[in-house]
Amino acid sequence: MDNTQVVSTSDKTYQFNINDKMNGLLVKSLLLTKQLVSGQSYDFDYDNQILAHEKYDAQKTYKKNTGYFPGIASLGRNVIYVENRDGNANVKTGQAEALKRIYGSLNKNGLKVNRSRMDAGSYSEDIVDVVSKNSRLFYIRANKCMSLTMRINQIEDWQSVEINFKDLQVASLKFTSFFEDRNYRLVIQREKKEDPQLDIFDGAFVYRCILTNDWDSTEKEVIEYYNQRGSSETNFDMMNNDFGWKHLPCSDMNHNTVYLILTAMIKNFYHYVVEKVSKVFKDILPTSRLKRFIFRFITVPGRWVRRSRRWILSLYTDKPYEKVFV
Repeated sequence: MDNTQVVSTSDKTYQFNINDKMNGLLVKSLLLTKQLVSGQSYDFDYDNQILAHEKYDAQKTYKKNTGYFPGIASLGRNVIYVENRDGNANVKTGQAEALKRIYGSLNKNGLKVNRSRMDAGSYSEDIVDVVSKNSRLFYIRANKCMSLTMRINQIEDWQSVEINFKDLQVASLKFTSFFEDRNYRLVIQREKKEDPQLDIFDGAFVYRCILTNDWDSTEKEVIEYYNQRGSSETNFDMMNNDFGWKHLPCSDMNHNTVYLILTAMIKNFYHYVVEKVSKVFKDILPTSRLKRFIFRFITVPGRWVRRSRRWILSLYTDKPYEKVFV
């Protein structure tokens, strides 16, 4: 697929590569292997990741290196969508339209979204509107502004909780900055600074906020669920180090996009295989990384021996390979 030019709100033009056919195949392959089941609900994650490289079409990223800045969506550990973007593209540019495509593909295949979870790169009115219309619940990291800081400073009823062995204080505010008629909630946590230096706005605390429509969960439950976004970071780590995203093979964006989606498909198939193998091989877990799987399952000592006028592969192992796909 050829690249698409996307113009930002500041009239800057970026190159995106949107391959709906291959992304559709990515979802259908998960349905065929029953890793996803039509009619069921799943938790949805969306994020962007810098892929550093020095191809001729690389653009300078906010990390001062050059590369692409693709948007990746996943349901649990399964990658369901990859959209390639210029490395200098603003994370919010075109994201609402991308999310419409992703949610539309899921709906088309009978897959429902229970909860959507995203970082501050998705904190804008148009993106929140799309996410809220396609998810039962959503959790998005919110950016602070002057008006929000003033509201936070007026909070008196802070509750003390412990999260990840840290003592925090939490509170909630009704959020109407984007849509006055919607019952949205801002969950705020604050943590005392280790540095004694005071901030003119935040004082002695570090504040973090999560925008959500979940009023049933406690502040602690909202924060703990949002913090589980680490699973999507694990997806990036596996794609980079186990499935070749660190070393893009082609010279241009559209060909590299095909590579990204194909390797994402291979990763999904790997999860399917390793889950079956883990039920028979006790030294392999469903979460085992590719290197462990290769050494424990693929790499087997053996030799070819000639018996009854034919060559036979003799493996030196007592592992139950014959039971894996019974």
